[in-house]
Amino acid sequence: LKSGNFELSGFDVNPTALSELSKAGGQAAATPAEAAENASFVITMLPSNDHVKKVYKGPDGILSSKGWKQGCLCIDSSTIDPLVSREVNDEVTLAGGAFVDAPVSGGVGGAEAGTLTFMVGGTDANFEHSKTVLNEMGANIVHCGDVGTGEVAKLCNNMVLAISMLGVSEAMNLGEKLGMDPKVLAGIMNTSTARCWSSDTYNPTPGVIDGVPSSRNYEGGFGTALMLKDLGLATDAAKASAAPVPIGASAQAMYELMVANGLGSKDFSVAYQFLKGNKP
Repeated sequence: LKSGNFELSGFDVNPTALSELSKAGGQAAATPAEAAENASFVITMLPSNDHVKKVYKGPDGILSSKGWKQGCLCIDSSTIDPLVSREVNDEVTLAGGAFVDAPVSGGVGGAEAGTLTFMVGGTDANFEHSKTVLNEMGANIVHCGDVGTGEVAKLCNNMVLAISMLGVSEAMNLGEKLGMDPKVLAGIMNTSTARCWSSDTYNPTPGVIDGVPSSRNYEGGFGTALMLKDLGLATDAAKASAAPVPIGASAQAMYELMVANGLGSKDFSVAYQFLKGNKP
């Protein structure tokens, strides 16, 4: 965003994140309300439904900002319940602002490179306006429909991702136990019908791909606990809409086991090590 010549103010509960913002030329704020003062755009990315509600509607929340700017476009890139997105949209609209939900895909690498995919839910006008900012951070900005549909797309995407990572982890572990070189097996899979992002871009086996979490003890990626949270949202939505997701539910049970075994903070590709009986 700084490279796009935006003036930035930000808030995070993590002091390290605020320090990095300051080093990049942004201004560290003490509260969400302070960060939102006189802002034309507000971007939020938070772990859960409750966090989003608190950051927007809490005592020090965005909507309590003394410098709240009429017409401000709020872009929430959290992965949450679509109903919560619609609730926050109503509150922001009532306060004279505008809102889109815009969850992302592409991982830490995509964020650093500015090549993320944004799945956006909102009116046509708000979607077009959001691209002023989102084009600086992403390479693929998709209008999914009304508010909440961005979240629907993200939950479906992450359910597939969670399932595919387990499948790749099982196959890589099986091949290794049967005497196959992991790099050779991955190369075959990545040029065959098993090819997928979990294998050719984010392989869970150490030594197959440099620079991914499996090459650094599963640190610095997308946490297993966060993947479990997303699967919970997906399966809850499936129950509410009477959509059968038996494989998604099985994946959820697997990630629950991983979290229960102390792997919640590790990248979700640690499934490979869990299947091997290891705890990195």
